[in-house]
Amino acid sequence: MHAMVLHAVGRPLVMTDLPEPRPEPQQVLVKVAACGVCRTDLHVVDGELTQPKLPLVPGHEIVGRVVALGRDVRDLAIGDRVGIPWLGWSCGACEYCRAGQENLCAEARFTGYQIDGGYADRVLADHRYCFRLPGGMSDVEAAPLLCAGLIGYRAYRMAGPGRRLGLYGFGAAAHILIQVAMAQGRSVYAFTRPGDDAAQAFARELGAVWAGPSDAAPPEPLDAAILFAPVGALVPVALQAVRRGGTVICAGIHMSDIPRFPYDLLWGERSLKSVANLTRQDAVEFLDLMPGIPVRTHPVPYPLAEANRALDDLRAGRLQGAAVLVPGE
Repeated sequence: MHAMVLHAVGRPLVMTDLPEPRPEPQQVLVKVAACGVCRTDLHVVDGELTQPKLPLVPGHEIVGRVVALGRDVRDLAIGDRVGIPWLGWSCGACEYCRAGQENLCAEARFTGYQIDGGYADRVLADHRYCFRLPGGMSDVEAAPLLCAGLIGYRAYRMAGPGRRLGLYGFGAAAHILIQVAMAQGRSVYAFTRPGDDAAQAFARELGAVWAGPSDAAPPEPLDAAILFAPVGALVPVALQAVRRGGTVICAGIHMSDIPRFPYDLLWGERSLKSVANLTRQDAVEFLDLMPGIPVRTHPVPYPLAEANRALDDLRAGRLQGAAVLVPGE
């Protein structure tokens, strides 16, 4: 099989021929049709997430079709179209797993980090963490749902029911989530890098009632704010933007340090929370929503061999929408 492999952090990925993998009893082998390029992949490649297995095949927004089954797999069949997300394995026995909080399992392993991922034409996956995908979306269109969509949805649920929602960082996750929020009757306020007029225009095109730079105050207090930008300095900014009783959600797996801020910004029963990974129930609920909205993911396809260019474009902020790698035949 062909895969783009990370041999050392901070170095470009290298196209490599690897042996065809065989599924263990609880695994399936999936032929990859598309794999989204996520900001978490950047954190892995750039060394900000510090414990990847090496060599590593990155990628955790995977869409493909099952081509082989482990002997104990009963819930999937050859030919099923599935999505494979970031959370790739959990122990199933700890207090968190037993409570449906497998996203907090201390033994959890992650696709494209400790498990080889989807920057390849084949991938192995635990059948418990493969999700059938709704129709109506192509493989390339569906790929960003597997992280940008799922993590965004978990953050959205944690933000509570308030009408006025702020989104800091208008990348792949925010442009999916704004469509979900609007379909449910919420007003969305989009915050981008200062000077990024194109992203602000894109947000307005998708229905944001206001769009402006991240250092600006919204025209009215927010009920909740979700931070997709991995910038700790935005935490006090967002706290200042939400009303008393409001909530700020940090949705990234990595963030720069949060600066000191006065207690007054937190006072008034404001809440500050983080999102950790996802649960299988998140995936089921979110994917069930898709046919009724429906969401447009605005994918930007790249050949698998150009994964380094896709990562560079994401790193430099040159993308509107979501980069998606497409393996050749």
